[in-house]
Amino acid sequence: MSVAFRREDDDEHKEPRFELPLPPGPNLVTRRGLAAMAGQVARLEAELAAVKDDAERTTAIKRDLRYWRTRHSTAEIAPVPEDEVAFGSRVTYRLNGQVKTIELVGSDEADPAAGRIPFTAPLAVALTGLMAGETAGFGGRADAIEVIETGPIEP
Repeated sequence: MSVAFRREDDDEHKEPRFELPLPPGPNLVTRRGLAAMAGQVARLEAELAAVKDDAERTTAIKRDLRYWRTRHSTAEIAPVPEDEVAFGSRVTYRLNGQVKTIELVGSDEADPAAGRIPFTAPLAVALTGLMAGETAGFGGRADAIEVIETGPIEP
């Protein structure tokens, strides 16, 4: 029989579901980020326990649960210097005449709209190591950023 007459399963045409990629580098978190990860694990475990006869949904929940369990188990709370911009810092800075405040957090905790950027973002990298009153180059301009104030996010 020709392959032209063979019945194909609908699953043959679906996109494969891969594991969620883990961000490279250390898994630094704030205390708030660690609590959020624990919350994600608990939520997904409850969701998995409640799902009934839906293999596709069960597979998706298990995949997400593997990601969050891994991230939670490898999380490291980093010490934050009081007077220098580092992971876990809240920074007020001036860039292009505008004053803004951001927090440098882990990849899973980042929310740019809320002012939380990952410590690996170009702006965070440019600010890291600076103290209040110091400047740094950014976007091809020397002294583009001035740190106004810095301190830890959490006491």
